[in-house]
Amino acid sequence: MNEEKVRLAEELIRKGLDRKKLRAKLGEDWELIVEIARARIRAKDKFSRSDLWMDMDGLRYATHELVAKYRAERLEEFGVESIADVSCGIGIQLIFYAMKVKRAHGVDIDPLKIEFARRNAEKYGVDNIEFITADSLSPGIVEKIDAEVIFSDPARPPEMPERRLEDLLPSPLKIYEAYKSKTDAFIFDLPPQMRREKVPWKGEFEYIDLHGHLNRLTFYTEPLAKAERSAVILPAEARLERDPNLENIVEWSERPGQYLYEIPQAIDYADLLNELFHRLEGNAKMLLREKRRILATGDEPIKSPYLKRTYAVVEILPFHPVRINDFLRKEGFGRATLKMSVPQEEYWRIRKRIEANLRGERRAFVFKVREKAIIAEAV
Repeated sequence: MNEEKVRLAEELIRKGLDRKKLRAKLGEDWELIVEIARARIRAKDKFSRSDLWMDMDGLRYATHELVAKYRAERLEEFGVESIADVSCGIGIQLIFYAMKVKRAHGVDIDPLKIEFARRNAEKYGVDNIEFITADSLSPGIVEKIDAEVIFSDPARPPEMPERRLEDLLPSPLKIYEAYKSKTDAFIFDLPPQMRREKVPWKGEFEYIDLHGHLNRLTFYTEPLAKAERSAVILPAEARLERDPNLENIVEWSERPGQYLYEIPQAIDYADLLNELFHRLEGNAKMLLREKRRILATGDEPIKSPYLKRTYAVVEILPFHPVRINDFLRKEGFGRATLKMSVPQEEYWRIRKRIEANLRGERRAFVFKVREKAIIAEAV
């Protein structure tokens, strides 16, 4: 398993060679080499480097580089000198933490993940990490680890009706119990859908939005907390914190104004809509609040790092795909992006009818709000 063979595998995959030919060209360990190559190809938007070591499972759970950098810089503010990642995987978050502390430990039960993490640390030029292949909950490892902060990004089980701490691997409950005699400073990466009341410790729930999508929920125990709840918008690094002293100014509108403002999920999950409205200039009001889409509206264009995007309303129609299509064709729209929640089995049927025979340079964004179609353009 060396760099030359992985690069060769990337080249062969891009040429479309099948498994039989890949095996013949790559020889021993060809399946792992191919998986590393496929992971690198898929990871091109996740990391600044194209030569990192990972399998597909490692890629799936690895922290996006922008998130890893932000969290490391946040930790630096507390003057922390040592940290242990007790479920480090391929090591990306640990590596960025290590850049900000004097010493670090990385523990994982999978020897392949540890080998990948060690190689990745070398790629980033980080040499202050002690890597350990072991069960992080074993008494010997707990005794060995000496760190001011314990970090854990546990593996998530397959989709379940409700996210629970005890179902994560390793469970934050067990990690806390094992290491609480050594430190009271913990950082846990949790599923964003987890109900806050299920977390038994005092601290901060920080919801991270990355490129317009909810990416992470980071929980900081009290010594590392800055607020009760927060939302961070990356890469802008715009941050909102819970402020219980603010007057509630959130109002609802029955119909859209001249503009729509798309609100990041992280702000909604953190219950910081009121804090957001205090930051926005203009008389914005709420229009729609769904699981995947939150809209406000008003009569002024607003540019803010706390918003995903602002749209100018072009037309409001009854929601009927044929009528929407007729309007788009007459107005010279060539493309349509559907921004609506509909059953999966209906989505492509609706989209096909709305986009039929469109020609032109304009792009329409089609929202569905209370049986009305709002046709808008990005500002």
